[in-house]
Amino acid sequence: MKVIRKSAVVAWMFVLGFSAYGQEITVEKIYTGAYRAKGIAGISSLRDGEHYTVLEKEGIAKYAYKNSTKIGVIVKGSFEGYTFSDDESKVLLRKKSEKVYRHSYLGKFEILDLVTGKTTQLYGAHFVQEPKFSPDGKKVAFVAGNNLYYQDLENHKVVQITNDGEKNKIINGLADWVYEEEFGHARMFDWNKNSDALVFVRFDESEVPEVRLPIYGKNLYPTEMRFKYPKAGEKNSVVSAHLYQLASGNLQKIDLSQFKNYYIPNVFQTNGNDEVILVTSERIQNASDVLKINTKNGAVKKLFTETDSKWIDNDDATIAFLPDNSFLWASERDGNRHIYHYNKDGKLLKQVTKGNWQVTDYYGFDAKRNSIYLQTTQQGSINRVIAKVNLKNGKSTLLSGTEGTYSANFSQNFSYFIETHSSTKKPNTFVLKNNDGKQVQMLRNNDELLTQLKADGMVNKEFFTIPNAVGDEMNAYILKPKNFDPNKKYPVLMFQYSGPGSQQVKNAWDGGNGLWFNHLTQQGYIVVCVDGRGTGYKGTAYKKATYMNLGKYEIEDQITAAKWLGKQSYIDKDRIGIFGWSFGGYMASLALTKGADVFKLGIAVAPVTNWRYYDTIYTERFMRTPQENPSGYDENSPTTHAGLLKGNFLMIHGTADDNVHYQNAVEFAEELIQKNKQFEFMTYPDKDHGIYGGNTRIQLYNKMTKYIKENL
Repeated sequence: MKVIRKSAVVAWMFVLGFSAYGQEITVEKIYTGAYRAKGIAGISSLRDGEHYTVLEKEGIAKYAYKNSTKIGVIVKGSFEGYTFSDDESKVLLRKKSEKVYRHSYLGKFEILDLVTGKTTQLYGAHFVQEPKFSPDGKKVAFVAGNNLYYQDLENHKVVQITNDGEKNKIINGLADWVYEEEFGHARMFDWNKNSDALVFVRFDESEVPEVRLPIYGKNLYPTEMRFKYPKAGEKNSVVSAHLYQLASGNLQKIDLSQFKNYYIPNVFQTNGNDEVILVTSERIQNASDVLKINTKNGAVKKLFTETDSKWIDNDDATIAFLPDNSFLWASERDGNRHIYHYNKDGKLLKQVTKGNWQVTDYYGFDAKRNSIYLQTTQQGSINRVIAKVNLKNGKSTLLSGTEGTYSANFSQNFSYFIETHSSTKKPNTFVLKNNDGKQVQMLRNNDELLTQLKADGMVNKEFFTIPNAVGDEMNAYILKPKNFDPNKKYPVLMFQYSGPGSQQVKNAWDGGNGLWFNHLTQQGYIVVCVDGRGTGYKGTAYKKATYMNLGKYEIEDQITAAKWLGKQSYIDKDRIGIFGWSFGGYMASLALTKGADVFKLGIAVAPVTNWRYYDTIYTERFMRTPQENPSGYDENSPTTHAGLLKGNFLMIHGTADDNVHYQNAVEFAEELIQKNKQFEFMTYPDKDHGIYGGNTRIQLYNKMTKYIKENL
């Protein structure tokens, strides 16, 4: 389960232009793109370290880092994305794509040889998934029809590696539904550095129970979306690792029987010519083996085992190989997420970063300066900054500002980087900087958007903290009406997500819900968000406090926060509502049952209402199985507490939600009906977990706004 990404926030964002809409932020403006920020699409640093490319309307444009001068368009045409081969002699062009699940899509691709100018269709222009160049740039591996292939770019021959792929039975080199959703990626294969072998994961999902979702459409009879979905405590795919050697055509199963092998979350290429890394895990996900696979003979060597008393986030795995094939590994073993350096044989050399802060992203290793580049929370848990850390002595140098959210795209020689910065007060700016963090050129800003929003009455978030029952200071923000009067009493809508490791209270631009919250302040409401126990970036003790009891401490903290707010002189304690989506919808459902004496209104969008209905990998990571922990599942289910419902409750769900199934809403609705509880239930036909498409978001947010105005 992931935080919903609003459809208005996309990879390349071109402003449609601002016009005189009037002095109000409206749902229509938000969800028709009137406040869409500008961005830079498809940034890719070139090998020389002096140039980079971006995706523009004309094609792939080349720029100089030194002064951001545009050299020209090196590949003309219209395509959705591109990837260079390592030697930059070829480029893979995505011409068309169709979404499958959250991270996966079917695509049609072309390979352009930049030396000869010739174009080759990948797999005869058929739809494929997850194409990847070999390190030598002479081949492309991909998945089609659940089978793994590669195409030789010199003789154009397509070689089929596996033959047993079949929908809803066998998948080769591609994640099944639950792996993709919960480990965060679709590709499950990689090349060795020599480009003469592939290691991949095979999924046998024959015994995994099938989910069937009706698709109503406009046909006389509905169709069905069928896929394998393992619910908590049920059978998962049986996974196995395999080695394919190109020269001989030999395909063999890799023997993992001596290691933790229930899950194989990750496959990584290394800097060793004849090896690939696998990360494997037990079902309960509190121990992972890091294994080196010899691609000459399939031999397996365990480098080390990562353990945790609660769980390991294999969906957030970071492993990076240095030129000598030693490697960096991210771990929470000291209570914060930090970087550790191992030699090529898995011996720990040192802990590289230390302190009461988190490493949130890794950008690369600079051999010339013997430094690594990171995104961290060194300036507070709500901020993200860019740091250069010396690998030898651990000295950290700040390369960005301190307030807001900074991210970076570095040149391959690390002499330059393109910095992206936003805050709650300001949408993205893109600045070209040198290695010392000094500005070379402002590349793009969103000043025009900010001017328009200010004219339409935008207010800014104010950050503060609220104590919970055990003395933790919970991060929070508040949005007040522009004409706020401290002598008045205002109704409050609380927003939260609350899921494990998540964060909503952060100093970053929020062009989706954040603008809707602004709209609500213009209707006379205060909006507050609180990140309670279980949320991320404040250390593992805080994040993992909810282990085995999802929902218990999270709702306690939201109730505590609501009571604290109710004691403030400017807040009407009898008019406090709560809103959330997905895990946040689960929390809103608990708030109107277990917290019914505190909350007057709740809006739950796509809520989990019974963890028994959610998937294995996510749910068991935090709760173990229902067989092991029945009370944890049942005592924290809104359905169990349906008889406690009071106040105004609106539940919203899409019938084609492949993530949190419509079944959750239906079961809760039935229990509320049998308990003679009054509530409202809004169904979105054929909509998935994101509930979008056409005018859907406009109708949805107008519906919620109207419900709030009438009931809070």
